Amino acid sequence: MADRPGNEWQVEEGIGEHRAILCRGGEIVAARIDWPGKLAAGQVEDAVLVSRAKGSSRGTARFASGEEALVDRLPKHAREGAAVRLEIHRPALREQGRSKMAQARPTSADPRPAPTLAEALRAGGHAVRVVHRFTEGEWNALWLDAWHGRTEFVGGELAFFPTPAMTLVDVDGTADPRNLALAAAEALGSAIARFDLAGSIGIDFPTLQAKADRKAVDDALQSALDGWSHERTAMNGFGFVQLVARLERASLLHRIAGRRTAAAARALLRHGEAVAEPGELLLTCHPGVGAALRDDWLEELARRSGRKVRIATRGDLALEAGFAQAVQP
Repeated sequence: MADRPGNEWQVEEGIGEHRAILCRGGEIVAARIDWPGKLAAGQVEDAVLVSRAKGSSRGTARFASGEEALVDRLPKHAREGAAVRLEIHRPALREQGRSKMAQARPTSADPRPAPTLAEALRAGGHAVRVVHRFTEGEWNALWLDAWHGRTEFVGGELAFFPTPAMTLVDVDGTADPRNLALAAAEALGSAIARFDLAGSIGIDFPTLQAKADRKAVDDALQSALDGWSHERTAMNGFGFVQLVARLERASLLHRIAGRRTAAAARALLRHGEAVAEPGELLLTCHPGVGAALRDDWLEELARRSGRKVRIATRGDLALEAGFAQAVQP
């Protein structure tokens, strides 16, 4: 895996979205994404305990922002309606069909805001450079891979399906099953780092009848996932492998799959910041994306660009097909 301490990450602190990439040879080998403004890992804040079942160490707390979190390891004396200081250990996650609240635990630490994406990377031992615009790597191509939930490799393709239980990965291709599975194992290691995947991941490899072939794929996975803290099962007779890694943040894949119009709106703002030609800034997008563009985001885009910002919506555009251009008033 590519995400190891000591490598330099580039971070863009965009409007409504912070992005980070790690590149080698001009190629993105790892990435992270953050949408500031919600409860995030590392944040310490006082909240009100709003519910707790009798005798349970778990409950629900509400923060000043109105956002709620599931709380674990509550002390016996904690009562509903009382203030409790909490540290966020996992942010809320949006999945297809449902949302999971943030997770928190009581703490005696002093209140502190959540670390920014750059601060979190530095805390992990990484060198970080905050840039206005990534100087290498194809972020847009990576974003589109995550949008479509697919990534190609020589001889095949990985298709990703986020579900409430796990992220499912389907291996497809034209090579013979053994060679396809071996190539997919290497591609999977790359995709996990590029999409920043964690949690429970199930991979449906081609069925391999020979035990030696399954062992070869297990070995290839071990090599591809080297340096990534996880547990995994051996490939079973049906070609299925399960990976489990600690889930601390939303991946690029899950951000996009869970909130597609919001993701497209943030991507459009990034395109707007990149326009260099003089004139007013015109953002053209699907009506759903236009509705997701918050007023404070548009004001920030006007401030950063030093120009007036206008929006035009077109029903014939796909959600991800919005574009920005300079126009004369």
